[in-house]
Amino acid sequence: MTGPTPTRSGDRLVRDDPWLRSYRPASGRAPRIRLVCFPHAGGNAQLFHGWPARLPDDVELLAVRCPGRQERLTEPFVEDMATLADAVTAALLPHLDRPVALFGHSMGSSVAYETALRLEHRHGVVPRRLVVSARSAPHRSRPTGLHLRGDDELVAGVRRLGSLGSEAYDIPELRELLLPVLRADYRLIESYRPASPPVPTRAPITACLGLGDPGCDPDDVQAWSELTRAQDFALRTYPGDHFYLAAREAELVADITKDLEA
Repeated sequence: MTGPTPTRSGDRLVRDDPWLRSYRPASGRAPRIRLVCFPHAGGNAQLFHGWPARLPDDVELLAVRCPGRQERLTEPFVEDMATLADAVTAALLPHLDRPVALFGHSMGSSVAYETALRLEHRHGVVPRRLVVSARSAPHRSRPTGLHLRGDDELVAGVRRLGSLGSEAYDIPELRELLLPVLRADYRLIESYRPASPPVPTRAPITACLGLGDPGCDPDDVQAWSELTRAQDFALRTYPGDHFYLAAREAELVADITKDLEA
C-alpha cells in the first residue's frame, strides 16, 4: 500500500492521514502547538480549509476526518461515541510531541470533549484549551430523536439550525450521498450518554455560541463552566445562527489564536 500524497493548500503543506488532515506551518519548522478541529454532524474536514491561512505560522491544524465521507466514503460509519473518540485519540498519539488544543463545532464539541478526557486520563496529556462551539454541555444536552424520523423531517431539522450547505439536499444525487452521513452522525450524537455526573477536565474551556442559534440554550452552553475550574472558563458570543462560524470565521480564528497564546 502506498502512502498518502502530499499536496499544497495555499502556503501550507497538506499531509493526509486516514483520521487527520494536517496543514503544516508554512515555515517548514516543527509547530509550536497543534490545533485539532472536529466538524459538526454531517460535516467534514473541509469545514476548516480556510483556517490555516488565518492561523500563525507556528500552528499546525489537524482536521478530523471521519469514515463514510470524502476520501473515506467507502468505509462504514462509526456507530457510537466511545469508538469514535477512541479512534481519534489513537490517531493523535504520534502528534503529542507538541502541545495540543481542541476545537469542536456542534457534534464535534462532544467528540472533542471525550477526546480531551481520553488524552488526560489515559495518556497524561492535558490539552492547552478545549474550545466548544454551538453545543450544550454534555450533561445539559436534549436529544431530539431526529435520526429516527423520515428523510424530509431530518433535513428540515438541520435547516432549522441554519443554511450552511443545506441546498445540497435539494439536488437528488447529492441528497442520496449526504443523507446517510447526516443520519449516522445524528444517531451517534443522539445515542451519546456522557458519564453521570459529568467528568471535568483540567483543560481550560472556551464555549462559543451564535446569538441567533435556535438549537442552543445559552444557559446550557454556559454549563460547560461546570466541567473546568471557574477561572479557566470563558464564554464568547457571535452574531449568527448555529453555523455562525462560516460568516465569522476571521473573528473566531483570531479569538482562538488568542486562546493559544494565553
